[in-house]
Amino acid sequence: MGFAKIRLLDTPFSVDREYTYEVPTELTEEIVCGRLVSVPFGRASRVVGGVVTGLCDACDFKQVKPILSVYPELYTLSPAMLALAEYMAESVLCTLGEAVKTILPPKATVSHLQAKDERTVLPCVSKEQIEAILGGTIPLRSEAHRRILTHFRDFPNEISQKELCLRLSVTAAQIKALVDRKLLAYASAEVLRNTYAHLGDTPCRTPIHLSTAQMNAYDTLSSLKESGNAKCALLFGVTGSGKTKVMMKMIDDVLDKGEQVIMLVPEIALTPQTVSIFCTRYGKRVAVIHSSLSDGERFDAWRRIKQGDVDLVIGTRSAIFAPLDRLGLIIIDEEHEHTYKSESNPKYHTKDIAAFRVGQTNGLLILASATPSFESFYKAKEGRYTLVPIRERYGSARLPDTEVVDMRLELRAGNTSPYSRRLTQLLEDTAEQKEQSILFLNRRGYNASLQCKNCGEVLTCPHCSVSLTYHVAGGARLCCHLCGYKAPLPRTCPNCQSEHLSYVGTGTQKAEAELSIDFPNLRVMRMDADTTGGKLAYDRMLESFRAGEADVLLGTQMVTKGHDFPAVTLVGVLLADLSLYVSDFRAAERTFSLLTQVIGRAGRAQRPGTAVIQTFAPQNDVIRFACAQDYEGFYASEIELRKSTLFPPFCDIASLTLVSEDEKALFECAQAVQKKIADLSKNEFKDQPLILFGPFEARIYKAAEKFRMQMMIKCKLNRRTRTMFRELLLSFAPEKKVTISVDFNPLTM
Repeated sequence: MGFAKIRLLDTPFSVDREYTYEVPTELTEEIVCGRLVSVPFGRASRVVGGVVTGLCDACDFKQVKPILSVYPELYTLSPAMLALAEYMAESVLCTLGEAVKTILPPKATVSHLQAKDERTVLPCVSKEQIEAILGGTIPLRSEAHRRILTHFRDFPNEISQKELCLRLSVTAAQIKALVDRKLLAYASAEVLRNTYAHLGDTPCRTPIHLSTAQMNAYDTLSSLKESGNAKCALLFGVTGSGKTKVMMKMIDDVLDKGEQVIMLVPEIALTPQTVSIFCTRYGKRVAVIHSSLSDGERFDAWRRIKQGDVDLVIGTRSAIFAPLDRLGLIIIDEEHEHTYKSESNPKYHTKDIAAFRVGQTNGLLILASATPSFESFYKAKEGRYTLVPIRERYGSARLPDTEVVDMRLELRAGNTSPYSRRLTQLLEDTAEQKEQSILFLNRRGYNASLQCKNCGEVLTCPHCSVSLTYHVAGGARLCCHLCGYKAPLPRTCPNCQSEHLSYVGTGTQKAEAELSIDFPNLRVMRMDADTTGGKLAYDRMLESFRAGEADVLLGTQMVTKGHDFPAVTLVGVLLADLSLYVSDFRAAERTFSLLTQVIGRAGRAQRPGTAVIQTFAPQNDVIRFACAQDYEGFYASEIELRKSTLFPPFCDIASLTLVSEDEKALFECAQAVQKKIADLSKNEFKDQPLILFGPFEARIYKAAEKFRMQMMIKCKLNRRTRTMFRELLLSFAPEKKVTISVDFNPLTM
């Protein structure tokens, strides 16, 4: 009789450790490290899930509970994936159970998802009998019956009823009629759901022709891959430089050597165009994983990967956990995007997970972007990453001409529209030339807020400390974009009962309405969170725009990145400085990236492009550098400020967040945490320098009836500092009224 060390899947951080269980004789052959099991836990012997992390022959405890059962073998973690879970738990201070549930497909540890069974059809009679029936021995009721039997004469294999109906343009009732006559029979087959299966029906690897600049980049990446050691490269190319072609050439090489690839893109960039490019090139051995798929579809994609039926995985953040056992290359496209950082437990960054995985297999990690994160570009400059630049657009395409419009002058001229006179003229010219335009406004809704002119009161959410946004689509109402609260539009101010209410700010709904008034014949497509709520709605809208069914694509960040529309020659940015003046040291970097990316959507084919940047701060350096597409100039300017004020990449930041429904308890706990940090830094961890800011109210102090306070600690992350934060969390674990969490290097402050 042996024993197993087990970590539980659902347990508080304070009691997340190994527990010893007895291995029953009947389960001896099935218990291995990484196997998921059910065990009794606590005085009440509540049945919980766990993962086996070790095996031993002896135990010091007199009474040891037995393992009750095992999960399906499909869910067993390989040694590499178990090591990844342990790395996550240690590096981001989450429980091992949280890490395991992140690695496995959604709900896998709860409901044991199963593959879907689909009705299939097969013939009950021989080919000769079918030939005789078609010859007239048995009368057939319709031409549809003849088509069905002809199919089974030529292809006597089992086929799904759904596919048979699509191929032959017949109905299920017509198939059933032949089943009733004992000519056909029903069966059931397991089907792995794959929304993109049809794209891989006829794979075709066309030759990839690279420019000189692209070939130089490819040669550098190839030599890194051939080194046999784990490497990381930053593929830094201007918008439209053809980074995708270089990446596809690298994927070809890796797949030809029998290795596997993960290709990651931000959620907003995972368009049908992107998926189609890779599926049509690499066929059925491609799996796609993203949040718009159902749990069942994501499970089936994961299972195909687990079974070894996939060589290339394309997806968003969660695809980094694809269980590939011959992983040779990971590509993170648009590596600067904030969507690669998880904001819920476990709060990991995809780049860290990718670096760990290529370290396990001595593979290559490629980070690609026209506007890399400062942390990545700094590492490339320091030599820790290999910098691979592409400084020119592919083919004959050139960067668009950029014009800056001072909106202060527009107001003085009496123009209160969100569109400047220059942008209005260019929109009209572009439509006349049968070309397309993209308009970017990073604010949804109709108006940003509603304010009383009499007392100055701004209407806020009763559950959150944010203003309510005015929406008109679907009926006039006020909405909270944080908790989802909705309220009818008031006639008077709730504070002073004045009827003089003012609508402040412009959102995408208002921008769309005004554009329709000025250009009634212009076909406008609005893309924001309000119009893309349905499954694959985002995909359908982009395909519609690509097909020329709209003249203007107006939207939020969804329209700025990852798109290649050959007919787009005009880009307009309505409020370029909207994200510039916020309390975040990354505000300038984020604004530069947004502007650079959206400007790069224009003129990507043969036709020249123009970008119009509307701003109230035309002399701002960030806007000036973005208009020039000068990332390196912007980096050189901004990095000196980061260095002098000691912000990343010159330090790490740990963000402590305290949340409670009891405001008094929150303040008291915040003071206690501050004192505990001071004690730890002066005594046990005095060798680890740190700078503490706070406690202070979070930028959004109240959210969904819960109050929030924060502390920011500048430090250098290593094993010692992580141990210090672990001790801090454990020391406040008994606190019931306040929840404390830590996030290392958050992307939003």
